[in-house]
Amino acid sequence: MANTSRNRGIGIVTASDSQERSKGQLHIYDGEGKGKSQAALGVVLRTIGLGICEKRQSRVLLLRFLKGPERPYDEDSAIEALQRGFPHLIDHVRTGRSEFFTADQVTKFDVGEAERGWNIAKGAIASSLYSVVVLDELNPVLDLGMLNINEVVESLQNRPDGLEIIITGRAAPSALVRISQLHSEMRPRLTGNLSTQTRQSSSSGGIEIYTGEGKGKSTSALGKALQAIGKGISQDKSHRVLILQWLKGGNGYTEDAAIEALRESYPHLVDHLRSGRDAIVWRGQQQPIDYVEAERAWEIAKAAILSGLYKTIILDELNPTVDLELLPVESIHQTLLKKPADTEVVITGRCKNEPSYFDLADVYSEMVCHKHYANVGVDLKRGVDY
Repeated sequence: MANTSRNRGIGIVTASDSQERSKGQLHIYDGEGKGKSQAALGVVLRTIGLGICEKRQSRVLLLRFLKGPERPYDEDSAIEALQRGFPHLIDHVRTGRSEFFTADQVTKFDVGEAERGWNIAKGAIASSLYSVVVLDELNPVLDLGMLNINEVVESLQNRPDGLEIIITGRAAPSALVRISQLHSEMRPRLTGNLSTQTRQSSSSGGIEIYTGEGKGKSTSALGKALQAIGKGISQDKSHRVLILQWLKGGNGYTEDAAIEALRESYPHLVDHLRSGRDAIVWRGQQQPIDYVEAERAWEIAKAAILSGLYKTIILDELNPTVDLELLPVESIHQTLLKKPADTEVVITGRCKNEPSYFDLADVYSEMVCHKHYANVGVDLKRGVDY
């Protein structure tokens, strides 16, 4: 939902063009739940989109630790879509081996790979060539003691003005959290009202829910859209994506630039529809147009889900729409039960009361906000932060 204030403030800009703020933000996404790397990729897409909208280049480095080439990862296809769509804007490096290992199983090779990745990261940070540097799985590398935490903290604190750094992975060290401006934890939630057997028999899977007060919900969904497009590219198939947004009838939302970038590079694969008023809808103050707009978008969503034409359908801010009683829960629940097995549905948004369709999800992550730069007096920028 949009914030109606018009604060002048910060956003993602190139490191060499930092008139709007003196320092870029350090984002940390950690926790046991799904959505960390997806959220980082969603921010990358948003960055590129903002650069396109403002007619300037926004270069991005994706540096992945602990993700050697021996096996595929969920985000591989999303990165492939980014590289295919924006080949001159994305640099991608992966380091490490693919096997899971504990601190007492760290080898000389592991340390060498971690140091190789960090040396690349240091050079990229110091270069001022990038708008965003993503250090995927840096948290567990530090937790395993494979890098000097003090050196890492010092380099991150001395980053060039305007450079955004996104760090992902479980077990973020406290020293890193202290210097961050945004810390969002992805917590896995169990759906408790249905047994596993009942859920498997009543749902075809492929339902992901991202909720909670923390950052990363919509950006995780955008990461899934990238992943779907990338899978289509690698399999030489059409993986169509539908992005439906509720409570976002105006312009200037966080995802706008990212969606525009997707549609520009893959116009035949991405469909997008927004609904609602350009205003916050408060409980007890719903207007007739709010119900009409919510129902309009849901009828389109229901037809799309049942059609099987889309591989991924994002229902952005559906949860608060249901929480405001603008849509009937039963219709959503029944539609999700009938969806084709190979159609993924991603549902986002915070809510106070969990609707029954949450029990159908095979991925359910709650984003918990531990730290946000808005809480320390940093102004937010419309189109970037709200």
